[in-house]
Parts: sequence; structure tokens; C-alpha cells
Amino acid sequence: MRKVCVTFGLLVVASVLAPAGPRAQWRTPWSYKGAEGPAHWAALDPAYAACNGKEQSPIDIRNAKRAELPTLRFADKSGPLKIINNGYTAVRVNYSPGNDNFLIVGDQRYELTQFHFHHPSEEYIYGKPYDMVLHLMYQSNDGKLAGVAVLVNAGTNASVQRVVDQLWKYMPKTAGKEQLIPGVEINPAGLLPHDTSYYMYRGSVTAPPCTEGVTWFVLKTPIEISPTAIGAFARLYPHDVRPVQPLDGRVVEESH
Repeated sequence: MRKVCVTFGLLVVASVLAPAGPRAQWRTPWSYKGAEGPAHWAALDPAYAACNGKEQSPIDIRNAKRAELPTLRFADKSGPLKIINNGYTAVRVNYSPGNDNFLIVGDQRYELTQFHFHHPSEEYIYGKPYDMVLHLMYQSNDGKLAGVAVLVNAGTNASVQRVVDQLWKYMPKTAGKEQLIPGVEINPAGLLPHDTSYYMYRGSVTAPPCTEGVTWFVLKTPIEISPTAIGAFARLYPHDVRPVQPLDGRVVEESH
């Protein structure tokens, strides 16, 4: 088990509740632009009504309040690569229950359900987006949701790049069913920065059904991947992001 100190911020929870398959598995189609875009999500289906809620994600993080926040602990292990292009993101890696990858915050333990990427970042820090963002999504035994957002910039980091290269090697070019890649294992720990200070806030899933009650932990230190890798993702999904949402009186906390 690896202990990680992070600034306490509500991580934008990658859509734990969204289906694992291609977009046809959503009861009502949605999009990142046009008549089915973010401004219209709440009207597309009664099940998406929360998209007009008061605790929506992502947000532009500004003027966070410093607080005594618990240490984030990650218990990570390698596991089989189950990857999908679900029609909204080119790389989503799914995890079955009992995978033994945990986020532990105080006395609360969450198990990893999936991780995925957005281009550019959905989260902003003081008005600035990043080149991409990784969302690791977790769920507790009692149904509580948490997300960890890892901001991504173009650069060089050999250890992170090795994991990304393995993922991108099997990145599906078109939407389809989940693929189990024989003999390939991924350890999500390889995608975390060494400095894991964070911001924390109360938010939502960032895609329909926009479920609220998600605790988001947004790590302050970005990871770096190559411009080539960013470009390869962007050619498939140049803008798979929801615009930032109003804070509506919520407090964003920041770890020391």
C-alpha cells in the first residue's frame, strides 16, 4: 500500500454510472456539441435532470480554502487490461468488482471502477485548462462515489509514458464493445504524480446522467505525456469535455 498526501479537493468523478459499452447503450443519446450538447442534456431525458443541478462538475478551481484534510492512500495492483472506446472517449479502462485497487480517505474506502481520459482537461485551475485530464473513478461498498482527477500536460516523464504507450497501443480507433487484451496488465499507480496534494469539492459525474454526490479530488501536480500521444488521442476525440459549471456557493478545500 502506498501512502499519498494530497490537497483535499473533490475529484471530478469519472462517470461511474455511465454504461461501459458504446453510446448506443445510453437510453437517450447525447453529445458534446449541437442539439444534444451539454446545454441541452437535462432536457434530453428525465433521467438526465440532474444536469441542471446545483452541484455539477467540472468547475474552475479558484480561491480554495486551506484545510486540515486526510491523507489519500492508494492501494494499487496490476490487473488485466479491459479497454473500450465507448463513443465518447477513446480510452476507458474498466475494472470488475474485487480488483483490489483502492482509494482510502480517512475511514472511507473506495474501489476503482474505471479510468478514462478527456482532451483537453475538463477541470480548470484559475481559468486555465490543461492539455488533457485522467479521471479515475471509485465507488464504496455503500454506493458513495469519488473521483480523482489527474491533470495532464505535454512533456517527458518516462515512467508515466511507459503506461500511456501500453494503453495507446491498444486504443480502439472506433466505438465498440469492451476488449480484454490477453497477457497485458496495467497498474494505475503508474499514472499518478509523486506529489499528490489536491483540491476537494462536492460535485457530480461529468456526463449524463450527471449524478450528484460525487467527492472530487483534483490533484494539483500534473503528469506529463508526449505531444505525440496527446495528438493521437485528439485525432479521435478533439474535444470530449463538458464546460465548467457554476460553483453555486460550494466551498473548494485545499490540502496543506
